[in-house]
Amino acid sequence: PILYSYFRSSCSWRVRIALALKGISYDLVPVNLLKDGGQQFSAEFKAVNPMQQVPALKIDGITLSQSLAILHYLEDTRPNPRLLPQDPKKRAQVRMIADHIVSGIQPLQNLSVLKQMGEKKMEWAQNCIASGFQALEQTLQHTAGRYSVGDEVSMADLCLVPQVFNAERYKVDMSPYPTITRINKALLELEAFKVSHPSRQPDTPTELQA
Repeated sequence: PILYSYFRSSCSWRVRIALALKGISYDLVPVNLLKDGGQQFSAEFKAVNPMQQVPALKIDGITLSQSLAILHYLEDTRPNPRLLPQDPKKRAQVRMIADHIVSGIQPLQNLSVLKQMGEKKMEWAQNCIASGFQALEQTLQHTAGRYSVGDEVSMADLCLVPQVFNAERYKVDMSPYPTITRINKALLELEAFKVSHPSRQPDTPTELQA
């Protein structure tokens, strides 16, 4: 498999965690979203992903974009360890939390949106994340065990950790979100979350490396 990724992209990080958890080795092709006006806009990368976004994964003779689509494909083809619970209610909760982050928070504060915000960039990102986290904190109080849904790592967790990383980058006050904070801390102790971390990627700038 070949993963097109950017070290700080939260969407790419979700996929890196899944690949690490499932023990899938891959070649990484860095796509720098800032350099050269954004390498994602090159003709070469547009041929890989017409949406000009990371991640993209070449695997089993197909090329997939969109992190959740990639996660579902990995789950369907390489089901161990499981990232979706067998219980239909828990499975729905995992999908709900993942969607909450992937659709309801991350797109509002991603690079392409923040570019449009000019000087209000930081304030905008903080407001979008805080408003999403208020709802997420409430939801997790009903679903969480050790992790987002019960005691097993799920797709919800793969979405949560990169989003908390973004929140910290944009200096969001995390004190109102004790459940999110506790789950994030527990997940960051796991090896798959450590090796896939933005500070430990081949394309991480020296000053940001762990």
